[in-house]
Amino acid sequence: MQRRGVNLPPRGGRLADAVTQSCWVRRGLSAKLPGNPSRRSEAMTSRFGLVALAFAAFATQASAFEISSPSVSNGKWAAKYLGDEAGCGGKSVSIALAWKNPPAGTKSYALTMFDPDANGGKGFWHWLAWNIPPSAKGLAEGAGSKGGKRLPKGTVSGEGGVGRAGYFGPCPPPGSGAHHYVFTLYALGEAKLRTPENPSPEMVSVAAKSQALGEASVTYTYGR
Repeated sequence: MQRRGVNLPPRGGRLADAVTQSCWVRRGLSAKLPGNPSRRSEAMTSRFGLVALAFAAFATQASAFEISSPSVSNGKWAAKYLGDEAGCGGKSVSIALAWKNPPAGTKSYALTMFDPDANGGKGFWHWLAWNIPPSAKGLAEGAGSKGGKRLPKGTVSGEGGVGRAGYFGPCPPPGSGAHHYVFTLYALGEAKLRTPENPSPEMVSVAAKSQALGEASVTYTYGR
């Protein structure tokens, strides 16, 4: 399992840049006049400020936007979560998802599930949903099944590569090795994702990336 979370920094520079710049300035100041009490006091104050900034940076890292699933463990998927076509033996019951620490100002979410290994590396879209309300902390098992009728009110369920709306479980060709299934959650600053009518999966993905305040992803593997 691989997990990644990104809260996009506010405009005007990164915190790490500010810490680095402050270090250079203060080191130069204290080195010039080591014997001056007022300068030593100023340097001490600066050090306390740098410590505070370091703690702030650590706190930001510790509260990163994250997504995970209790349904999949160590690459093991229950049969019900697998694809229900092409002899995959599943029922396309969508896995449960949970997320935490969304960026401030989040007004909706968009979710995608993508297999980058399918179709000779061209990829395959398994699940798309957007306009998920900001109050949602996750999606229950089966929420995306059967066209996504059990998704939170107002959520739009998009059509993926299988030609129907809703979740389609993993279904790699036999002998093709382990495929990677990437679940990406976008925290949006708008209540509704701006897309054309009946958008393609690629359109949904591009729109979500362009409107995101932050994104979190988790990757699970499966092969047969």
